[in-house]
Amino acid sequence: MQKGNIGVTTENIFPVIKKFLYSDHEIFLREIVSNAVDATQKLRTLASKGELKEEAGDLTVRVSVDKDKGTLTVSDRGIGMTAEEIDKYINQIAFSGANDFLDKYKEDANAIIGHFGLGFYSAFMVSKKVEIVTKSWQEGSQAVRWTCDGSPEFTIEDDKREDRGTDIIMYLDDDCKEFLEDHKVEELLRKYCHFLPIAVAFGKKKEWKDGKQVETDEDNVINDTTPLWTKKPADLKDEDYKKFYRDLYPMTDEPLFWIHLNVDYPFNLTGILYFPKVKSNFDLQKNKIQLYCNQVFVTDSVEGIVPDFLTLLHGVIDSPDIPLNVSRSYLQSDSNVKKISTYISKKVSDRLSQLFKNDRKDFEAKWDDIKIFIHYGMLSEQDFYDKAKAFALLKDTEGKFYTYDEYKTLIEGQQTDKDGNLIYLYAQNRDDQYAYIEAAQAKGYNVLLMDGELDAAMCGKFEEKMEKSRFVRVDSDVIDRLIVKEDAKKDELEASKKEVLQEVFSTQMPKMDKTEFHVEAQPMGETAAPVVITQSEYMRRMKDMARLQPGMAFYGEMPDMMNVVLNSDHTLIKNVLEESEKAVGEALKPIDAEIAGLTARRDSINQQNKDLKWDEIPQERKDDLSATEKSIDEQRDKKKALIADYAKDNKVVHQLIDLALLQNGLLRGEALNRFVRRSIELI
Repeated sequence: MQKGNIGVTTENIFPVIKKFLYSDHEIFLREIVSNAVDATQKLRTLASKGELKEEAGDLTVRVSVDKDKGTLTVSDRGIGMTAEEIDKYINQIAFSGANDFLDKYKEDANAIIGHFGLGFYSAFMVSKKVEIVTKSWQEGSQAVRWTCDGSPEFTIEDDKREDRGTDIIMYLDDDCKEFLEDHKVEELLRKYCHFLPIAVAFGKKKEWKDGKQVETDEDNVINDTTPLWTKKPADLKDEDYKKFYRDLYPMTDEPLFWIHLNVDYPFNLTGILYFPKVKSNFDLQKNKIQLYCNQVFVTDSVEGIVPDFLTLLHGVIDSPDIPLNVSRSYLQSDSNVKKISTYISKKVSDRLSQLFKNDRKDFEAKWDDIKIFIHYGMLSEQDFYDKAKAFALLKDTEGKFYTYDEYKTLIEGQQTDKDGNLIYLYAQNRDDQYAYIEAAQAKGYNVLLMDGELDAAMCGKFEEKMEKSRFVRVDSDVIDRLIVKEDAKKDELEASKKEVLQEVFSTQMPKMDKTEFHVEAQPMGETAAPVVITQSEYMRRMKDMARLQPGMAFYGEMPDMMNVVLNSDHTLIKNVLEESEKAVGEALKPIDAEIAGLTARRDSINQQNKDLKWDEIPQERKDDLSATEKSIDEQRDKKKALIADYAKDNKVVHQLIDLALLQNGLLRGEALNRFVRRSIELI
């Protein structure tokens, strides 16, 4: 029997494996089973070359539990090891500079194991003692047993094992007894070893018999050794892809379509990415892509490995060029990984382009489901935008689809303003903005429907990319100001009349939380609506963006700024003005005269002060100016109160305001009830 110490430059390895790596402790089973599979594949290679003198026989890797002994064992019939090989591969760990490294990476199991090739030593995360019983495939080899109790000391002795291969016997720690439970072991095997290329069996299959589950003679093989992504696309049917998707994601809707990845230069990569059907934005989940290395599960946190916008997809990626045991930070900085990310993005854009060209009608039918993925990519990756702009679509309120170039050709004749800007009109809800859409269409304009989660951000992206183009929501202004064809005609309404008209309506606008109304009068034509409520494109877009970007949250807290435009050409508005002047005209004359006199006085004082700095102006003149401005404000308040007192009982004014609010979905509760009662009275 041989005794010795494991060749490490520090005795810290086992405390680190036990304590610091404990948060990742379940990966030990992946490591041990993967080693068994590697040994078996090497044997299969030797057999294929004719170097193995005996029959290869059953090559299944077997995992077993012995609750009485407290052991978990992984057995294979691979190439095995000699005593010399154990000494080389198990006892001598290249651990130079270990103390510094352990201190730096003590929280990251994958970093340490990957850095030092310590896959086998992960067994000590959960074990108080580990035994290796092994016999090499080479003729005349002596079986050996290696034992270590979690200290640097080990023993090697001869063993009576007759069959080639290796058993790793783990005597589990008292606080790791969960790994003696069948359901836990099977859960980990299915997670990490579900697609390993060598059959992995855990016990026997069970069946119901006489009201209870009994074991059969059939191995309970937990993995699919030839998963779909390892096969040629030409050999697969649509149903094969759909079945594989159901196996990966039970209880989910069928995918929209999929992309089979298969490249061997300049790196190896296979996989299948699915575009899931998203019922709502709440269904959008990242990390549904599983990453494998030679069919061994690595992670489902794939940010940095696939482009960010594609983390919304589902499926699997397998690449031997992505190291099995490395930290996330390493993956995200690795040049190979960056190449893989670029390739996947290109492959996805090529596949989408192909789908669009081959069956545009089907592509259009799926557009509403896939546009969130495409828009996310166009917003986050310049290269993807450049490729996607050829097949990305715009949909109008009539349900017709256009490429960007097709739509530009459609509207440039009608929707170019006097400054040569091409105006893209859009609505976010066809029903809510119906009247505005109808008004635009009456002018011969086309209106896009942009009702997606990312469409507000896309408006900004389009304006950045498309020369002399603006995106304007159809209800952000009155129709004549959405696309200005000529300089506005002169308003014939006198300033004093306009002021009265605006005050009549502004004093009666409702008080709403986080909503402010600005009233203005403007000629819009006799057939246009009497009152139109609009909201500025800039503020609405900023508020839409605030919902997507936490850094812009302050916009979300700002009040909605609503413009109330009174159509001074409309008969109803003219009537309101005429009646208002009759009711309050005489009472306003002395107030207006007083305001005119005070205004003249203020202008005279300002004229005297115009060449002086503030500290050079005499105090009495400052006091005079302050008193004059205060008097003007008082007279204006008096005027406003007089108009408000009259307007509060004007049913037509309230009806016109409520109709405009109703059209914008702003009339609710008690105000809506009052409107209904008033409507009945007026009828």
